[in-house]
Formats: sequence, C-alpha cells, structure tokens
Amino acid sequence: MPTTQETPTTSPIGRKTPRVDGPLKVSGTAQYASDFHFAGMLYAVLVEATIASGRVVKLDTAAAEKMPGVRAIFHRENIGKIFRSVQGEGFDGIIDERRPPFEDDVVRYYGQYIALAVADTFERAKAAADAVRVTYAKDKHNVATDLVADDEPDVVDTSFAPTKRLQSERGDPDRAFASAPVKLDQTYVTPTETHNPIELQATIAIWEGSKVTIYEESQGVFNLRGLLAQMFGLPKENVRVITKFVGSGFGSKLWPWTHCPLAVAAARQLGKPVKLVLSRKMMFQTVGHRPRTQQRVRLGATTDGKLVSLQHDYVNHHAILDNYLEDCGEATPFHYSVPNLRVKFGRARRNVGSPTAMRGPGAVPGLYATESAMNELADQLKIDPVRLRVLNEPKIDESLGIRFSSRHLLECFELGADKFGWSKRTPEVGSMKRDGLILGWGMAGCAWIAARFPAEANFQLRDDGTARVACGTQDIGTGTYTILAQLASLKAGVPLDKVEVALGDTSLPEGPLSGGSMVTGSVVPAVFAAADNAIASLLTIATTTPGSPFEKRKTDELSFEGGRVFVKAARPANGAPFADLLQRANVRVVTGSGKSEATFGDPEPKFSTHSFGCHFVEVTWQPEIARLRVSRVVTVIDAGRIINPLAGRNQIEGAVVMGIGMALLEHTSYDPQNGAPINSNLADYMMAVNADVPPIDVHFLDFPDKEINELGARGIGEIGLAGIAAAITAAVHHATGVRVRELPVKIEHLLTSSVLS
Repeated sequence: MPTTQETPTTSPIGRKTPRVDGPLKVSGTAQYASDFHFAGMLYAVLVEATIASGRVVKLDTAAAEKMPGVRAIFHRENIGKIFRSVQGEGFDGIIDERRPPFEDDVVRYYGQYIALAVADTFERAKAAADAVRVTYAKDKHNVATDLVADDEPDVVDTSFAPTKRLQSERGDPDRAFASAPVKLDQTYVTPTETHNPIELQATIAIWEGSKVTIYEESQGVFNLRGLLAQMFGLPKENVRVITKFVGSGFGSKLWPWTHCPLAVAAARQLGKPVKLVLSRKMMFQTVGHRPRTQQRVRLGATTDGKLVSLQHDYVNHHAILDNYLEDCGEATPFHYSVPNLRVKFGRARRNVGSPTAMRGPGAVPGLYATESAMNELADQLKIDPVRLRVLNEPKIDESLGIRFSSRHLLECFELGADKFGWSKRTPEVGSMKRDGLILGWGMAGCAWIAARFPAEANFQLRDDGTARVACGTQDIGTGTYTILAQLASLKAGVPLDKVEVALGDTSLPEGPLSGGSMVTGSVVPAVFAAADNAIASLLTIATTTPGSPFEKRKTDELSFEGGRVFVKAARPANGAPFADLLQRANVRVVTGSGKSEATFGDPEPKFSTHSFGCHFVEVTWQPEIARLRVSRVVTVIDAGRIINPLAGRNQIEGAVVMGIGMALLEHTSYDPQNGAPINSNLADYMMAVNADVPPIDVHFLDFPDKEINELGARGIGEIGLAGIAAAITAAVHHATGVRVRELPVKIEHLLTSSVLS
C-alpha cells in the first residue's frame, strides 16, 4: 500500500518542503495585522457590557472624555451610520453576528460592545474605556447547559442558507430500530470550546477620501471587503483588505466580527488611522466559539454486527439573534452502510455571543458522537471495533446514491492497525499493562468534506528567470505560501527560491476563503490555468521574435518543461531558457490569468467527494493517583495526493494535539449568575501543551483524487481533529471501565473507575 513517506520525489510536488515564509516568521519580520504602524495612528479600546441580558439605560462618558489624549468616546449616538448587511450568493456577505454594532441599547450577551474609547496611546484609550460608567436595566439571562430544542419550523435560516431540520432520511429507521436484536441508545455531549489562536483579533482602518484600507487577520478577505462595502455604503472597489499573515484562526477569523466596523467607523469620524486589538478576555466573548452540543445516537444492529438503523438527533446552542447551525450530521448519512437512517437537528437560544465555525465544524463533534456509539456497539456485540466498521463499509454514498470519487477507509484501518499493533489488543477492561501502568487502546474513523471554492490566479514568467504567482486567498498558518510556491515551481520549472508568492490582498485576483480545508484543492486548477496561459504567451514570443531559435516554428510544435522552451521532438535540455527568450524579445514579463469553478454546493454532484482516515490511541492509567495520559497515537489519512508531506504531517499532528485538548481538557464555562465566561484566560482555559503530547505517528495514503483537481490533492487541515476524541474516550474505557459520554473527560469521572485501587 503506497504512502507518501515511501515515495521520494525530485518534483516540487510531493516533496517535504520547509515553509518559504518560515525565515520571515522566525526573524520577526513577518507583519501580522496589528504589527503595522502609520503616522498619526490612534488606538481604540472597547467598552463591554457586564450583564448578559437587559439594556443600557445610561452611558456616562463625561470623565472619560476629559482624560489626557482622548480623542473620542463613541457610542450609539455618535458612531455614525453603519448599515445592516445582507447575504448574497455563495459566500458573499456571510457573517455570524448580523446586527451592526451599537444598533440598539439591548444587551444580549456578556461582553457585547457598548462603547469605544479612542486616544493617542493604547494606555490612554484603555484608561478612558475603564472610566466609562454604565447603568443597566437587567433582565433574566439564560446560559443553561441542558439543551432542549426550541420550537422551530421544519425549515430554518442558518448562517449560509435556509436548511431543512430533517437533514437526511432513508428507509424506516424507527421500525428497524424497534425490531433490531441489538440496540444502543445514548446521548453524547460536547462543551462550548473557545478558539485560542496566538494572534489576537485586530483591525487597523485607514481612510483616504472615500476609500478605506483595512489591515485584518482575516480568513476571508473578499467576504470582509464585501461586508464592509455594504456596512459603509461603498462600492467594493473602494474597500481594500490586507492580510499578509495570520497567527492561526481555527475558524474564529473566518467571518467578520463587530470590532472591525467599529474601527472603520472611528477612523472615518476622526480622519486618522485607528488600531483596535482585542484582549484575550474579549476573545472568549465576542469572536465566536464552538457551541455546546447534545447528540442522541440510536443504533440498531444484527447480532453479527450489521447496522440496520441509525438515528442521529442533535441540538446546539446559539445566540439570541443569530442562526448558527453546528452541522453535527454532516458525515452521518454516508459514513457507514445502513438501510434505515434519519438525521435531524434542533437549536436552543442562549445569552451568549454568536458561535462560529471551529476547526472541523459539525463533523468533529458529530463524529465524536457517532464513532463513540460505534465503539459502544462493538463492545456490546463483543466484536472488534475495527471489524465492526469493516462490516459496515458502504460501497457508495447511500445518502446521495452516487459513487465516492475516492474512498480508501479500509486501507486506512489496515495500515493504522498494523502500525499501531492493534492485533495485540485484549478487549477486557484493564487487561493490558506496561511498566506498572494500565493501558487503554481505542480507535475511531474520521471523514471530512472535499470540494473546491471558486478561485482566480495570476502567473508571471520574468526575464530574470523568476516567476510570480498571485492569488487573493490568505495563509492562516497552514502553509499556503509554500503550496503556491510549489505549484509555481512545477509549472515554471524554476527552484522555489526563484518564485514570488503574493497572497492576502483584495487587490489580487479573487481567491477562496480559508475554511473547510479547501484552499489547496481550489487553487491548483486556477494556478495551473494561469501558468498555461502565461506559457502560451511565451511560446508566441518564441516563434515571433527575430533571431529566436524557434522563429520559424509554429507554437504547436513547441513545448515547455523545466523552465525551457523546446521542440516537442527534442529533449527539454536542448531547449532555450524562458529568461533568454524574454530578454531577446525585450519583454520584461509574460502574464497569464486563470480561474476555476466551485464544486462545493453542487446540487447535482456526479461523485461524493470526501477525505477519510482513522486514529488509533493508547492511554496510560495510573489508578493509585488517578493519572491519565495519552501515550501514543497512530493516524492514517486518505486525502488524495499530498503536495507537501512536511506541512501536511504538521497539520495532522496539530489537529491531534487539539483533539487531545478536546477529549481531556477544553471547555468554556459560563457563570449562571452573570452569564460571563468564567475561565476566559489562558491560565484557566486548559489546552494541551507539550507535556500532554505523546509521539504522533502520521501516515498518508497516496491515492490521487482527480475529481478535485489535476493533481488529485484534497485539503487536510481539519480531518485530523475528526474522530480523535472518540478514539481517546474508547481508550479511556478500555483502561478504566468508565464510559465518558460528556467531554472533556474529568478526574471526577475516573474516580469511579472499576479498576481504581
């Protein structure tokens, strides 16, 4: 079975490639949104509501306005007009908190922005914000953790489009479940989780007449441009968004948040550049989180392990005014073969800031529930959990009735089990030991959607032998600069150090948003089309320039490879370098543009396109002191062709680390007394750190998926987080006998362990 580790290559594609932007980052010269500085720049600090429900009765800004260096205290009465945006086609105009900031005096969650202090230094702005006095009329708030679905119609609005609450159905799942000889009916809970990228959210806004430039750590610069154009009544061409580097986002920077238009409005009012950087505490309140979910999974099976019924009913919390859906059922309809299935969702409103996409939205908490249920069913049937999944492997996507473009999940199980040593597992709880510790082994499968967003690119070949590729997407830390450099190196036939990559600017050709693990798959055909057009222009120059070695040739007699133009009947080494041809023609640069269409959201797809994989996990359990550790992980991913195995492995390793945090540590708690996130700091919000991370053995299968693009590459940013929590909780049960169905696993869960002694 081929893996990328076993396939060395001299091509820039598939080669372990250090990040081309690495030297900029480690030297501190890479500029993130808040790193820019402009003459006369002012600093803004937000005033947040300290209640979760009610209204602002009075804002006393008199003392703050008189403080040294304060330029203004903005609020509802003086911020100026900020229009409400509306959603367009596709991903145009997507935003989770649609209400414009300061639109009314109603407070709907703790930390909601109610005023903005602007001064000539950050310290003075912070002091002024602290000096604003607020009088509230409080109402009763609701941050309850028990989720009961609100009474909603069969079709509801979501962040993207109206959606049927009954998401998928086939057969008669109720009757099949009732008559099944083996049944499982359990509820699984995932908590609120907060994105904690190292880079805080920030905006710098600069007006020049009727045009505004925004420096923002955005995962979608074109969507942000369109929204700001709407909110300030501007044509899109009058708004420029620049995002050169992003210090991670995990989805929190996918859609705009209300601090951004406030910075833009303040800069408009004051006629000066304004910088606004959120605090870490604000990151827990106003820029999204993964919502709490409750998921009931019912499985019916035969005694030999064949699924006959699967029902997945889930509820997620969301904010008072938003329509956010955590699509936990995204992978459920196609992941296993089952003739009778139903997936349905509900939502419960709470006085919290709007949830948003967090790495692997929907499928990550959803697969935690369904994979946990499969592991429980395997134990109930006394069948190996790998064997149970193999028994229920589908031949087609049974939800759509179409073939998978590429699905090699069985090979993932086979390779993962072999690398992990799964055959040595004994199923009895607490039966495996090493060095005085009890071992627990668990596994789970994973899946993630694969598709393309629309993309455009520009490609240049220059007379100095260099190339340039430009696309208005952004690199959020996942290696997009390097991927585009590799693509350009392949097409231009030049080394990576002779490729310039331009990203993160709406003045560039429109590129995809950095979400859904779709950037790589989306940009490949656009970059290749642009390169081919540039090469076509080069061949024309080669055949029309006096004195050219190809002057008397026709373009269809020529080819281009390895940076050289040559006659098709000859070898590339006998050709002429493109730089020589351009110099001879006195042409500085040839340029090509290219675009590719979206496949995401296709109403009539020919194939079901997804990536797949699995995790095998070992935990150690020390009952004498109730110490649990993840000690070993093997992950195998089927994601088509891997363009950069070095960055790809890094992505999966990071996702597994995040999965350890999801399973054992992470949760955001809201104070029932005031509705505030209690653990809104990096001391009290627990995440996996180096000491928590075991050896992680990552393997990629090498089965290119040509339905996605010419290279057969699919995105891999999120799939590594899917399924890992279920594998960990299965390992916890194997070691301790405790079945944890509400994340994260806590020590108080394990103190009831049947093998605690």
